[in-house]
Amino acid sequence: MTKICEKDVLVPVDVPDEVRETYVGNYLDLTRTSGRLMLFAGDQKVEHLNADFFGEGIAEDAADPEHLFRIASRAEIGVFATQLGLIARYGGDYRSVPYLVKLNSKTNLIKLEQMDPFSQLWYDMEQVVDFASYSGLRILGVGYTLYLGSEFEHEMLYQAAQVVHEAHDYGLITVLWIYPRGEAVEDERDPHLIAGATGVAACLGADFVKVNYPRKEGGESKEIFKEAVAAAGRTKVVCAGGSTVDVHTFLQDLHDQIFVSGGAGNATGRNIHQKPLEEAVRMCNAISAITIKGWSVDEAMSVYDGKKELAI
Repeated sequence: MTKICEKDVLVPVDVPDEVRETYVGNYLDLTRTSGRLMLFAGDQKVEHLNADFFGEGIAEDAADPEHLFRIASRAEIGVFATQLGLIARYGGDYRSVPYLVKLNSKTNLIKLEQMDPFSQLWYDMEQVVDFASYSGLRILGVGYTLYLGSEFEHEMLYQAAQVVHEAHDYGLITVLWIYPRGEAVEDERDPHLIAGATGVAACLGADFVKVNYPRKEGGESKEIFKEAVAAAGRTKVVCAGGSTVDVHTFLQDLHDQIFVSGGAGNATGRNIHQKPLEEAVRMCNAISAITIKGWSVDEAMSVYDGKKELAI
């Protein structure tokens, strides 16, 4: 594992001098001094309602929202991303967990045929900072989702810009979820369009951007993600984990995204929290073995199988 230190952290110049130390500390904590992000995503209870938490192939543990916090408290993660309301209800019992507050969310009930997607901001930055202060919880950053190509993209772009700027005012790390989606978008997974999305994240000044892995007609290539990484410049790119797949395939894809294409981590939810607690913790640690420690897929599988310990 290659560790970074304070001098290795590139601090954007929109971070005021008086909070530069806070920003650097949050960045090092969030990346576990690796420079890469292992984001455990727990925002789907709004995004996908209960479909990801109850049903065939989903562990009974997942029905209880506290399952997310149990995993986050026991596994080696960079940060746990979820809505402020859940953090307020459970965070008092899980104070060691590093949190990222998801500032907007929407359900999947309104389909594209009815209306282009729009995800409204739920909280302003002052409310988040006040919450962090009086709760004493480890709030390291904030996240925001925007949909490029939606007829409402202008409003989301404005909100995202304000989120990044205001978060940096307080030394918080920013992660943007950016998905091309709407009537104007022909192919959400087009590699050139995904690269456009990561370039938008760079223009918004985000520290990290989460995108779906691109897809190309005629089959995928380990090289396909490189355009998106290059387009983001100094904004680091992580891939969404997507629906649950077999563990080895997931870990191999993750390894390729980072060590072939130059990605900077992952944002994974369903492939973790749909498993029973003990297995979910091992899965988290296997993902961190690759993302944070730079281990091989075989080594990560040994962590998942319980044959190798992970100590970060």
